[in-house]
Amino acid sequence: MLLVHVAGAVRKPGVVSLPQGSRVFQAMDAAGGAAPNAELGGLNLAEVLSDGVKIVVPVVGEAPQSNPPTLSGGAAGAGNSSGGAAKVNINTASLEELGTLPRVGPVTAQRILDWRKEHGPFASVDELDAIDGIGPKLMESLKDLVTVQGG
Repeated sequence: MLLVHVAGAVRKPGVVSLPQGSRVFQAMDAAGGAAPNAELGGLNLAEVLSDGVKIVVPVVGEAPQSNPPTLSGGAAGAGNSSGGAAKVNINTASLEELGTLPRVGPVTAQRILDWRKEHGPFASVDELDAIDGIGPKLMESLKDLVTVQGG
Protein backbone atom coordinates (compact mmCIF):
# COMPACT_ATOMS: atom_id res chain seq x y z
CA MET A 1 0.00 0.00 0.00
CA LEU A 2 1.20 3.53 -0.83
CA LEU A 3 0.43 6.79 0.93
CA VAL A 4 0.55 9.76 -1.44
CA HIS A 5 -0.06 13.44 -0.66
CA VAL A 6 -2.13 15.08 -3.40
CA ALA A 7 -2.24 18.88 -3.21
CA GLY A 8 -3.10 21.84 -5.38
CA ALA A 9 -5.90 21.91 -7.94
CA VAL A 10 -7.82 18.77 -6.91
CA ARG A 11 -11.31 18.56 -5.43
CA LYS A 12 -10.27 16.88 -2.13
CA PRO A 13 -6.56 17.55 -1.40
CA GLY A 14 -4.93 15.36 1.19
CA VAL A 15 -3.26 12.01 1.76
CA VAL A 16 -4.66 9.09 -0.21
CA SER A 17 -4.01 5.37 0.14
CA LEU A 18 -3.38 3.45 -3.09
CA PRO A 19 -2.21 -0.02 -4.10
CA GLN A 20 1.43 -0.57 -5.13
CA GLY A 21 1.98 0.26 -8.79
CA SER A 22 -0.59 3.07 -8.84
CA ARG A 23 -0.11 6.02 -11.15
CA VAL A 24 -0.47 9.79 -10.86
CA PHE A 25 -3.93 9.84 -12.49
CA GLN A 26 -5.16 7.29 -9.93
CA ALA A 27 -3.91 9.44 -7.04
CA MET A 28 -5.71 12.43 -8.52
CA ASP A 29 -8.91 10.36 -8.89
CA ALA A 30 -8.61 9.30 -5.24
CA ALA A 31 -8.40 13.00 -4.33
CA GLY A 32 -11.74 13.67 -6.02
CA GLY A 33 -10.34 14.40 -9.46
CA ALA A 34 -8.82 17.52 -10.96
CA ALA A 35 -10.41 20.84 -10.11
CA PRO A 36 -11.82 22.81 -13.07
CA ASN A 37 -8.84 25.20 -12.90
CA ALA A 38 -6.20 22.41 -12.92
CA GLU A 39 -3.31 22.60 -15.39
CA LEU A 40 -2.52 18.97 -16.24
CA GLY A 41 -0.21 19.60 -19.18
CA GLY A 42 2.96 19.51 -17.08
CA LEU A 43 2.10 16.35 -15.15
CA ASN A 44 2.96 12.85 -16.32
CA LEU A 45 -0.39 11.28 -15.46
CA ALA A 46 0.93 7.80 -16.30
CA GLU A 47 3.95 7.96 -13.98
CA VAL A 48 4.17 5.16 -11.41
CA LEU A 49 4.06 6.40 -7.81
CA SER A 50 6.10 5.39 -4.80
CA ASP A 51 5.27 5.67 -1.12
CA GLY A 52 5.55 9.08 0.49
CA VAL A 53 5.51 11.29 -2.61
CA LYS A 54 3.67 14.57 -2.91
CA ILE A 55 1.89 15.50 -6.12
CA VAL A 56 1.06 19.17 -6.56
CA VAL A 57 -1.46 19.78 -9.34
CA PRO A 58 -0.85 23.32 -10.58
CA VAL A 59 -3.62 25.84 -11.27
CA VAL A 60 -3.97 27.21 -14.82
CA GLY A 61 -1.67 30.23 -15.14
CA GLU A 62 0.37 29.26 -12.08
CA ALA A 63 4.11 29.20 -12.64
CA PRO A 64 5.42 25.63 -12.60
CA GLN A 65 7.51 24.64 -9.59
CA SER A 66 11.20 25.37 -10.10
CA ASN A 67 12.17 21.88 -8.92
CA PRO A 68 9.71 19.49 -10.53
CA PRO A 69 9.54 16.10 -8.85
CA THR A 70 10.15 12.83 -10.51
CA LEU A 71 7.57 10.80 -8.73
CA SER A 72 9.03 7.36 -9.31
CA GLY A 73 10.86 6.75 -6.09
CA GLY A 74 9.89 9.93 -4.40
CA ALA A 75 12.01 12.54 -6.14
CA ALA A 76 13.91 10.13 -8.26
CA GLY A 77 13.27 8.49 -11.57
CA ALA A 78 13.77 9.11 -15.23
CA GLY A 79 10.62 11.13 -15.93
CA ASN A 80 10.05 14.63 -14.61
CA SER A 81 6.63 15.94 -13.64
CA SER A 82 5.59 19.48 -12.88
CA GLY A 83 4.30 20.08 -9.41
CA GLY A 84 5.63 20.13 -5.88
CA ALA A 85 9.03 18.91 -4.91
CA ALA A 86 8.85 15.25 -3.91
CA LYS A 87 11.87 13.61 -2.32
CA VAL A 88 13.32 10.12 -2.18
CA ASN A 89 12.66 8.62 1.24
CA ILE A 90 15.97 6.95 2.12
CA ASN A 91 14.16 4.82 4.73
CA THR A 92 11.82 3.18 2.21
CA ALA A 93 13.45 3.59 -1.23
CA SER A 94 14.44 0.52 -3.24
CA LEU A 95 17.84 -0.02 -4.83
CA GLU A 96 16.42 1.23 -8.14
CA GLU A 97 14.91 4.35 -6.56
CA LEU A 98 18.14 5.22 -4.77
CA GLY A 99 20.08 4.64 -7.98
CA THR A 100 18.12 7.39 -9.73
CA LEU A 101 19.64 10.06 -7.48
CA PRO A 102 22.40 12.08 -9.14
CA ARG A 103 25.85 10.51 -8.69
CA VAL A 104 24.40 7.53 -6.76
CA GLY A 105 25.10 4.35 -8.67
CA PRO A 106 24.20 0.76 -7.83
CA VAL A 107 27.17 0.32 -5.47
CA THR A 108 26.38 3.39 -3.35
CA ALA A 109 22.64 2.59 -3.44
CA GLN A 110 23.41 -0.92 -2.13
CA ARG A 111 25.59 0.58 0.64
CA ILE A 112 22.64 2.77 1.70
CA LEU A 113 20.37 -0.31 1.83
CA ASP A 114 23.00 -2.30 3.74
CA TRP A 115 23.45 0.51 6.28
CA ARG A 116 19.68 0.76 6.74
CA LYS A 117 19.43 -3.03 7.24
CA GLU A 118 22.23 -3.01 9.82
CA HIS A 119 21.37 0.19 11.71
CA GLY A 120 17.63 0.60 11.15
CA PRO A 121 15.93 3.69 9.71
CA PHE A 122 17.90 6.86 9.19
CA ALA A 123 17.07 9.40 11.90
CA SER A 124 18.14 12.27 9.63
CA VAL A 125 19.44 12.86 6.13
CA ASP A 126 22.80 13.81 7.68
CA GLU A 127 23.38 10.14 8.56
CA LEU A 128 24.06 9.48 4.86
CA ASP A 129 27.51 10.87 5.67
CA ALA A 130 28.26 7.51 7.37
CA ILE A 131 27.99 5.65 4.04
CA ASP A 132 31.25 4.80 2.25
CA GLY A 133 31.35 6.74 -1.00
CA ILE A 134 29.20 9.64 0.20
CA GLY A 135 31.54 12.51 0.91
CA PRO A 136 30.80 16.16 1.68
CA LYS A 137 30.19 17.17 -1.96
CA LEU A 138 27.77 14.33 -2.72
CA MET A 139 26.11 14.84 0.65
CA GLU A 140 25.50 18.51 -0.19
CA SER A 141 23.97 17.63 -3.58
CA LEU A 142 21.67 14.98 -2.05
CA LYS A 143 20.41 16.97 0.97
CA ASP A 144 17.56 18.66 -0.93
CA LEU A 145 16.61 15.50 -2.84
CA VAL A 146 16.13 13.01 0.00
CA THR A 147 14.07 12.74 3.16
CA VAL A 148 13.55 10.39 6.12
CA GLN A 149 9.89 11.40 6.50
CA GLY A 150 6.74 9.50 5.64
CA GLY A 151 7.75 5.90 6.05
